Amino acid sequence: MPGIDAAIDDLVIANRILAKEGVVDAYGHVSLRHPENPERFFLSRSLAPELVERGDIVEFGLDAEPVREEKRPLYLERFIHGAILAARPEVMAVVHAHAEDVLPFGIARETELRPVIHSGSFIGAQVPVWDIAEKFGDTNLLVTNIVQGRDLAGCLGRNNVALMRGHGFAAAARSLIEVVRMSVYLPRNARALLRARQLGGEIRYLSEGEIAARNKGYSPYSTETWRAWEFWANKAGCGHLLSRPGR
Repeated sequence: MPGIDAAIDDLVIANRILAKEGVVDAYGHVSLRHPENPERFFLSRSLAPELVERGDIVEFGLDAEPVREEKRPLYLERFIHGAILAARPEVMAVVHAHAEDVLPFGIARETELRPVIHSGSFIGAQVPVWDIAEKFGDTNLLVTNIVQGRDLAGCLGRNNVALMRGHGFAAAARSLIEVVRMSVYLPRNARALLRARQLGGEIRYLSEGEIAARNKGYSPYSTETWRAWEFWANKAGCGHLLSRPGR
């Protein structure tokens, strides 16, 4: 596990990658659990992810409130991160984004988003849909308090991804590299599924055995995984921030 300085660099890299790969635009965010204190996490101040630098990273408690006085604007939906990290001790990183290719699957309830391509295996066999209106009525669809965040975390359950009706998605993983990879391939899997449905006929989803085989032995610093992280970081112009533990 990286130290605090390396963790913050990795979080900057994650923001830049998600922006460059079109997962986030001016909106959306990624968090990382504190490597030395599991009751805290790091998240940028309210800023477009492409612009995030080390000095923009803020430390929060699991109630999604800053642990030190912070006068800069914060993300309204930081409660997504705090609630999921509180509910899932094994989760180290969370992404919330609004990738357009994913949005239809949170609206058209008769069509489930499931993995159909090998890189889509990371999203898992089930992707639940969370509808904020079911418990909170008419809102602006944003998660703006910890109660709403906890309800979303409950819908996510033990899954890797939850769609948010008319809004976007939340993804959770055991490492920052894994949640970024998942978030990059989630819309690609969605595009493949949408196009396959346009062709017509039976959709051949990945089986649970195929998903398990693809994900077996996952390591955030394996040659396969690091190759993508290194490529994306350099593509996003932040390759100089890379550090690989043990190397």
